[in-house]
Amino acid sequence: MTDRIELKGIQAIGTIGVLPEEQERAQPFEVDITVEGDLSKSGQTDSLNDTVNYAEVTETIVTIVSSENHFLLERVAERIAEETLKIDRVEAVNITVKKMRPPVPHHLEYSAVTIRRER
Repeated sequence: MTDRIELKGIQAIGTIGVLPEEQERAQPFEVDITVEGDLSKSGQTDSLNDTVNYAEVTETIVTIVSSENHFLLERVAERIAEETLKIDRVEAVNITVKKMRPPVPHHLEYSAVTIRRER
């Protein structure tokens, strides 16, 4: 059995990118994450202590995006996976990291990387 908690549209400002201006000027990013684990106990007890606290997951994501500098979205997604998988009851994650203002000469709504990792 795989239960999921979905968190969509987590926004943070960070310095992520290869170009010098991306390393000097923070820009907006958005993260979607699906956390997988056994949620049956919390469904019975109705207790936050028996589930994955999504406030903790959100804080982990915002901290990584806003305080770490990386060149690639792939690395940011990997860091989010590494830290989120340390949270109790998290068995797997699906993560999409979106760069909302990619530096390309044409209109592009966003660029994104999606990964899946398991414990």
